[in-house]
Amino acid sequence: MIKADVLVIGSGISGLSYAIKISEQLPEAKIIIVTKADEDESNTKYAQGGLAVVTDFDNDNFQKHIDDTLRAGDGESNPEVVKMVIEEGPDRFHELVEWGTHFDTESGGDFKLGREGGHTENRIVHHKDITGFEIERALLETANKSENIEILAHHYVIDLITQHHVPGKEWDFKDNNCYGAYILDEHTKKIKKITAKITLVATGGAGHVYKNTTNPVIATGDGIAFVHRARGKVSNMQYYQFHPTALYSKRDGMLFLISEAVRGDGAKLRLKNGEKFMHKYDEREELASRDIVARAIDNELKISGDDYVGLDCREMNREKFMEHFPNIYKKCMDEGIDPFSQLIPVVPACHYLMGGIDIDMDGQSSIKNLFAVGECTNSGLHGANRLASNSLLEGLVFGHNAAMKTVELLKANQFNFDDLKAVPEWNEEGMKILDEMVMVSYLRRQLQEMMSDLVSIVRSNERLQLAKRKQQEIFEAVTELYNYSVLSPQLSELRNLVNISYLIIKHSIAMKENKGSFYNKDLATRPLTLSGKP
Repeated sequence: MIKADVLVIGSGISGLSYAIKISEQLPEAKIIIVTKADEDESNTKYAQGGLAVVTDFDNDNFQKHIDDTLRAGDGESNPEVVKMVIEEGPDRFHELVEWGTHFDTESGGDFKLGREGGHTENRIVHHKDITGFEIERALLETANKSENIEILAHHYVIDLITQHHVPGKEWDFKDNNCYGAYILDEHTKKIKKITAKITLVATGGAGHVYKNTTNPVIATGDGIAFVHRARGKVSNMQYYQFHPTALYSKRDGMLFLISEAVRGDGAKLRLKNGEKFMHKYDEREELASRDIVARAIDNELKISGDDYVGLDCREMNREKFMEHFPNIYKKCMDEGIDPFSQLIPVVPACHYLMGGIDIDMDGQSSIKNLFAVGECTNSGLHGANRLASNSLLEGLVFGHNAAMKTVELLKANQFNFDDLKAVPEWNEEGMKILDEMVMVSYLRRQLQEMMSDLVSIVRSNERLQLAKRKQQEIFEAVTELYNYSVLSPQLSELRNLVNISYLIIKHSIAMKENKGSFYNKDLATRPLTLSGKP
């Protein structure tokens, strides 16, 4: 058994900034961070575009950023949360700089500011086109300097420990308490019990519930799934944002992201024959919000039967492009695509989940002593559609608030120590090791294909009902495997993805109108195009 004051699940911007803050406030507190891959592997690492924050108060202000965020959220954002995140943003951003994160600056020292879809001003701070990678580097270096933070890589969370695990206790929704988690050490293949006074879920998104995603392979919705199984409140799972421009590939899995900032700097979308089309869908054209651009591309591909559309960078400033987007340029050239002489083939891909674990403004979930921050949450910031580059800001602000509330609770020290002591070890008696993983990989592919074909960018009542039946079949097969098998990360991820698909389908069926990223053609009250014609 391992004991901690604070257990952090996930090592992206949310989990690391939260842990650093607590470490600074309570240097005697024992903080354990567990991550299922290498310590730097997270959705944060792959964030290209940057971080949206008001820094140029001569041309920008909080109200403009608030209005842009509310507009993107399509009436589903919580205005109080939006105001809090935007107004606290500059302080949290400057802390990030103090922790050693480097952002691109002009010759005079001001931050270089980019613009992305949905923003009315240039306010995206960035580090070339690898902003997330730079943030992850700085946060890990800071965390590793803290003597009371321990990072356990390749430790996979199986389930949260709640009071129903304690002998003699049953579910009590009014007193649903978290005591840590059961965690598989991937090196020893043993499941450990880590008890904690406070647990934070910062596990990122669930992009691999679909065939194609911009998310890393670790994004399998683990945190949302095990909070759902622990009877925690989860909402808005129907709101899944598809990034309009992922580099086209014939291979399923993680696709390389062509940052929205490329369109912000002037790139245009074209059909394979060279025709522009975004003017038919939105007056902002390429700078419309992601849901509109993704649906426009999806519609054009359905009309043409093509596999991809083109992103035209040929009229852009070559020197500026290579300075701002060196990794995008290198990736294109590695794939045999010269962005200055030919169109970059792009397709929409699953990108960002707006729904998730319900939290308050301090990051507290519906389960006592369980916090959650970042993409795995429904914080109220994004509503029905995330404004580009607001997610890193969300992780910082809610990570700070959750840390301050955690410090307050740790100082009060009013925890149920009897239950913490009574939590049993994990029991695998009678389980057998799967001698063939083909069933797991087969069922995962089936699930991803079903979600991609039936519950994707544009949905329909008929497709959702078919998806519901197919999901139930897969759920039953996976449950049977789980009930007799020694757990592996692969089986646990599949189990989590099945939970995620159930929630997305259930919440999609319950929708009565189209909002933001959610579009059901049978509920359509507004046409896909400005002309009213499909």
